[in-house]
Amino acid sequence: MEPFVTSDTENRALMRLRERIAERWDGLAKSERAVSRVLTAMSAERLLYASAAELGAQSKTSNASVVRTLQTLGYAGLSELKQEVAAPFSSSVAPEIRLRSRLEHLGQDLGQIQREIWSEAQDLVALASRANSDAQYSTAVNLIVHADAVFCYGLGASGIAADHLALRLRRIGVGTRRLATDGFRLADEAMSLGSRDLLVIFAPGRVTRDIEALLDQAQLVGANVLLITDELHEQLGARVTAALTAPHTPTGLTAEGIAGILTGDVLVQGVSAVGPDTALRSSQALNDLRGRLGY
Repeated sequence: MEPFVTSDTENRALMRLRERIAERWDGLAKSERAVSRVLTAMSAERLLYASAAELGAQSKTSNASVVRTLQTLGYAGLSELKQEVAAPFSSSVAPEIRLRSRLEHLGQDLGQIQREIWSEAQDLVALASRANSDAQYSTAVNLIVHADAVFCYGLGASGIAADHLALRLRRIGVGTRRLATDGFRLADEAMSLGSRDLLVIFAPGRVTRDIEALLDQAQLVGANVLLITDELHEQLGARVTAALTAPHTPTGLTAEGIAGILTGDVLVQGVSAVGPDTALRSSQALNDLRGRLGY
């Protein structure tokens, strides 16, 4: 637990939170001040695992008061604040320490475990639902619709979201390839990327050598790139055609690919809406083939 405690005073997100509270204090309602007192007193590690219900109970207010206070302070909600607080931990705290912290926090109470999991998932989905504008989704859908082929890449947990998008796009008639390898073999799969293709990269917060190579290859051949990320907009923005935000879990309690999968679902439905006839024909052909296979 020591790394969390010692990093507390160096956590920029906590410092920004306390600055916002100080700046807005005179305009806060009584319940918002009560929530702010609790937030100010919390360590970074405790805040990461706190639910809106827990914060409401500690401040003797309510879930709604917690959410309203955070919005008054300039956050979309508790999940956004957690994302900012968690950022330095993901890069400076060893995974086994983060895991131990989660286990110690949750304990063996299945009721508590269930509440924490569902609460974080709900917060994450709520944050993701507001993360991208209609115009951003429209741009991404147009890139897919006008691509000769779509190449989907994601490594580790992000690979689940990449698999999901590739599968669903194929089912509605979009020529899609899944870049499912890394290192030496990735070159074999990526060499067919062409100037009229689209490369979709799921990369929440880390740029690997493979991602660097894929971006270089896309630039070399003139292919468009759609980045789906949480933290890499500024770092990779100049190297991609468009980007969407898919926030990932700040604590590791829920699956890292949830927001990426749902973002992919929005894209698939958007493509289906643009070309419903193609989507329907592909669906029918898929069902006919399944029937011949006995399914």
